[in-house]
Amino acid sequence: MHCEIVGSLAQHVLFEFERDDQLWLSNGSIMSHTRHVEWSLQVPAGLSGALRRSLSGEGMSLTHARATSPGQHLRAAPGTLGHIRAWDLSQGPLLTTRGAFLAAWGEVDISVTVARRAGAALFGGAGLFLQHLSGQGTVLIQGSGDLLEHKLHGGESQLVSTGHLAAFSASVDYGIEAVGGVRKLLFGGEGLFMTRLCGPGTAYLQSLKRASTAKAP
Repeated sequence: MHCEIVGSLAQHVLFEFERDDQLWLSNGSIMSHTRHVEWSLQVPAGLSGALRRSLSGEGMSLTHARATSPGQHLRAAPGTLGHIRAWDLSQGPLLTTRGAFLAAWGEVDISVTVARRAGAALFGGAGLFLQHLSGQGTVLIQGSGDLLEHKLHGGESQLVSTGHLAAFSASVDYGIEAVGGVRKLLFGGEGLFMTRLCGPGTAYLQSLKRASTAKAP
């Protein structure tokens, strides 16, 4: 299967299939496809993962597409204006926040994990449940506005405003830090806490805050 990210301001993806090529897509992301591409709603990891998926805000199911003959194609697009980046799982597992997952293919395990720290889950903006992608294959993530890749060295940390974190490698430690000061709290516009990321690993930040709406199952 060949994948090409197309566009500049509002990117989308063109997938070119051979027979029996398959991929997972976020629900509602299909723009168009040729006649011999079949798709259905399926639950990764079976019914055991359905409840956690629904709590993650991603919906219980994902769209599963498969080509039944060679020379087929499918176009997929995020629901917001923004950019798309590819993550090769040979670099390690990836965690995505609500709305950041677009597509995955290969021997990919798609599950939902609980945030490591209770404070980060409740106040960090990414939520208690994060989508966890591992195995062998490729993941496409989407970010609102520009999508920035930031590599953190061991022991290096960065503070991120709530809503700007799209995805991060599983090796990154994720916590929160109080903004401090009554004036900052009342007039800073950042809320009580900011997300603290500690390396080593890679984080993807989106320049526009994503709306906090959950997808339907």
